[in-house]
Amino acid sequence: MEKLDLQTPDFTTANIARLAELFPHCVTESKRPDGTPRHAIDFDLLSQELSHDLVEGPQERYRLDWPGKREALALANEPIRKTLRPSREESVDFDHTKNLYIEGDNLDALKLLQETYLGTVKMIYIDPPYNTGNDFIYEDDFTAEQEAYQRGAGEKDAEGNRMMDEERWRQNTTSNGRFHSDWLSMIYARLKLARNLLRDDGVIFISIDDGEQSNLKRLCDEIFGEESFVGIFPWRKRTAKSDVPFGVSQDFEWVISYANHQFIGCILGKGRQYYETPDLAGRPWRVHDLTKQTSASERPNSFFTIINPKNGTEYPANSNRTWAITAETFPKYLKDNRIVFPGDYDFLNLTRPGLRYFKADDEAKSGELFGFVPVSTNLPSEVGMSQDGTKSFVEIFDNKLFSFPKPVSLLKYFTQVSTNFEKNPIILDFFSGSATTAHAVMQLNAEDGGTRRHIMVQLPEPCDEKSEAFKAGYATIAEIGKERIRRAGKKILSEWQAKQAKEKPVQGDLLHPPSPISDPPSPPDIGFRVLKVDSSNMADVYYQPDELTQDDLTLHVDNLRRGRSNEDLLFQVLLDWGVDLSLPITRETFIIGKKAKDRGKEYEVFFVDGNAVAACFDMNVSEELVKELAKRTPLRAVFRDAGYASDAAKINIEQIFKALSPHTELRTL
Repeated sequence: MEKLDLQTPDFTTANIARLAELFPHCVTESKRPDGTPRHAIDFDLLSQELSHDLVEGPQERYRLDWPGKREALALANEPIRKTLRPSREESVDFDHTKNLYIEGDNLDALKLLQETYLGTVKMIYIDPPYNTGNDFIYEDDFTAEQEAYQRGAGEKDAEGNRMMDEERWRQNTTSNGRFHSDWLSMIYARLKLARNLLRDDGVIFISIDDGEQSNLKRLCDEIFGEESFVGIFPWRKRTAKSDVPFGVSQDFEWVISYANHQFIGCILGKGRQYYETPDLAGRPWRVHDLTKQTSASERPNSFFTIINPKNGTEYPANSNRTWAITAETFPKYLKDNRIVFPGDYDFLNLTRPGLRYFKADDEAKSGELFGFVPVSTNLPSEVGMSQDGTKSFVEIFDNKLFSFPKPVSLLKYFTQVSTNFEKNPIILDFFSGSATTAHAVMQLNAEDGGTRRHIMVQLPEPCDEKSEAFKAGYATIAEIGKERIRRAGKKILSEWQAKQAKEKPVQGDLLHPPSPISDPPSPPDIGFRVLKVDSSNMADVYYQPDELTQDDLTLHVDNLRRGRSNEDLLFQVLLDWGVDLSLPITRETFIIGKKAKDRGKEYEVFFVDGNAVAACFDMNVSEELVKELAKRTPLRAVFRDAGYASDAAKINIEQIFKALSPHTELRTL
């Protein structure tokens, strides 16, 4: 029976395999730290394959480089042996919600989500830590020591002697070079992984200040491609201040956006006014200006006089604003009822002829974009400023526990322009902070009836012991975020229920029975499952059985890490199989051997989304239990490797499933 791999994908190995298909002679071998061989790429040969000219060494090229970039890429590709452990006590409506809150380093979280959410996320919004020069909390492996950085940056030689480059010194100081490098390495690794999660019509929005805006733009050009650049949205965070350096108040931050090729951003336009009249029954129509902002010299064929055939009234064209039609096409427009004259309809109050558009033609021409208009990078004032974000936060907590949260209205706006065509996409924020994105998604769902899902990821960054948050009992930023979702959700649900009660139809009587109505709307999903990044549920022996010695045998009767629950094991299995982590989970108790003499044993079995997964991690699993599970014909079934009642039972399980449920994918851990 095949075992589950239970670690994140090895992207380096996968990329080497892809290159091997195109350039097999560029594949060579290297050695792992333990001396075992592994495939590698001969980059000199590969470079020559991809060049028309002779490649003799490093070539100058246009790109963004910094010390530590290669290490950051290697770190992004490196697999990890970690898992997500559920925390029911911190969750809200764990068994039914579709939302996730992942607590842990987002680099680990993004790796763990690769199998399950590859190419499924519609929108990503992140507000990463700005590079302010304060202590950096994301202590990744690529954060070099000062000596190593100086050697990599060319400031010291291999012996540690300082090297002086006058031109380089003029361009950038030593401290500033490292200052940018650490931040770029941090964001580079995470964006590389995030890109894999976007759908073909997906989009990412990244908030940033002036400090790294230009570097982030170039970095995103490399990761997403220059052709995927959507735009930079200037967001006004505050009104102008007077006491500022150089006498210039920096009042704006920036939201940089990139998208996959099928993305279309749009927002609902102002409602068009259609009319229904007896002369055109069943054909709603609207009127638009019949003139065009062009001169007579530009459009001579449109510079003519329109005559109303009903009364002979003449309407000459303006030399600076001609008609939108030509003298030649006017008769056809008239025949097709496309021209509306003053006096035709009293309610229009026209002074010049207008052009009639039929609603059916609008819908046929615009398709799914009907009623929507393109999005401008000039954000509407309704998105609010930083003070609005603080006000919204204080309304929930009665205290200013978080500095400079983004306004809910800003995140609602980006969510809306990204998801107007569908109501149940996935929204991801892997720098969740105070969970403004989750708040915005729940609020928008309550307003338009959508079922958008959110996935928040936040490092449990400790709150300063002198901060108001710490004094209020919040030890980490993650605790603030989770509590905000709880409180905001209750408020949103209460307001939604009040609105539904107000809009409830009046009951009819015997003379006036109530008209049939559709099913009542469902309340917004205000719950979330808390999942925490942790070490693998599997003991080291699971991954490296060859390192087990005779003396260790008594310590490794089982291959599971101590202290892990069955539900912990289930979620690691879901991750490895790529099963949606928000699917409903039910537990059933199976009693095998009900007669007293058989000493009936109880087994706990998890069923995910009905029959998607059946999992039993109890000990002494018998053939009788397996037969009962096989009768359910699950798509997948998994058992504990050390949990079988006997070696014979382990062997027979595969045969039982082949006989009763041949399509079931069977695994063990």
